Parts: sequence; C-alpha cells; structure tokens
Amino acid sequence: MKFTYYGHACFAVETGGKNLLFDPFITPNELAKSVDVEAIPADYILLSHGHFDHVSDAVEIARRTGATVIANYEVSQWIEKQGINAAQALNPGGAHTFDFGRVKCVNAIHSSSLPDGSYGGQPGGFVIESPEGSFYYSGDTALTFDMKLIAEEFQLRFAVLPVGDNFTMGAADAAKAAGFAGCDEAVGVHFDTWPPIAIDHEAAKAAFAKAGKRLHLLKIGETHDF
Repeated sequence: MKFTYYGHACFAVETGGKNLLFDPFITPNELAKSVDVEAIPADYILLSHGHFDHVSDAVEIARRTGATVIANYEVSQWIEKQGINAAQALNPGGAHTFDFGRVKCVNAIHSSSLPDGSYGGQPGGFVIESPEGSFYYSGDTALTFDMKLIAEEFQLRFAVLPVGDNFTMGAADAAKAAGFAGCDEAVGVHFDTWPPIAIDHEAAKAAFAKAGKRLHLLKIGETHDF
C-alpha cells in the first residue's frame, strides 16, 4: 500500500486499485503550500468528523474528481447540501463494502461541528480492509479501551494516529493506542500545524520505541510503502 502525507491529518492511501484520500485540509494549511491540490487523485474521500481542519478541501476535491465521500450521517448530509451527490453515510459500528474493499467505522472520542456551525454528528475512525491488507485511521481521538476491539477483529499492517496532544492524543497515549490495536507500525498525524500541537519529533519516536513500536513522522508530500 502506498501512503502519501499531505500535512496535518490529511493523507492518501493507494489500495485495491483505488485512491483513498482522508480528511483533506490542504489549501488553508500554511505548512502545505508546496502541495498541488489540483493534482491529488481521489476515488474516495473519507472524513473522520466535521471540523474545518479535516473537511476544508473535501467539497472541491470531490467536485473535481467525482470521488465518493464516506462520512458519518450528519457530515454526509452536509456534503450533499454542498452539491456533492456521491456520499455514503457510515456511523460508528457500521461497515460497508466498496469496490476496493471494506470500511468499518469505529469509535473516536472527540467533538464535531461543521464549518457553518451545524452539528457534525459522532466523530469516528476507520478500519480499511483490502486485498493488500488492513489499516486503521483513528481520526482525532483520545486513548480508549475500544481500540482493543480492533486487535480482536483485524490484523493491521499499520495505524494512523494523532500525536500532537492538546486536542487529541499525544505521542505517549498514541503508542499505547498502537499496542491496544495490535499494531507495531504507526504514522503520526495532527502535529506541528499550529503552536499548541507542535511536538518534539525525537521524543515522540522515543515514546513509541519504548513501547516496542515504530512511529513514522513523514514530511509533507512524502510517500511511504507499507
């Protein structure tokens, strides 16, 4: 699986012959100015919740690419109100099979509101199953024992976890999350975008190493194969 990081909590994974784009927040991100949004391919756009730093580019990219948007009920309804007709609602606990594989929506502990101030529903994360393997994106969340259920159901190749602290888990809790989910490889997201979530990269990696895990902190635009 080819993983590309676009800054903040936005990343793409090529799997099952399709391009999956997660939580697109690129054009408002000062750190991601080198990214050409118009060149990003997307067959599916997955939104973990409604906050502006996860949905800001979703509508324009969906319009350009014709991508199907996968999100909770409230966010998918908001997406449709923006003129995007290809939306699949998926709430925590539910799963749906697509042409690239299966997506299960799992619990996240956070908040959610949309850019216009409307209610954003229950935030969530996703476990993606494809012929090439499975991976977990937690979305913005605190550490929770619910993550242990993921290890009972899936064998993960990697997990994508927030490490910026303040609004989400920090690195120490994210390392525990990787352990709960039964995963040794993790990609850190939701860090460095603003001062409250700036991190010490080496200390974050050390927290994972102490737990016997490996944390990847990719540069914006960098690609990694899992």
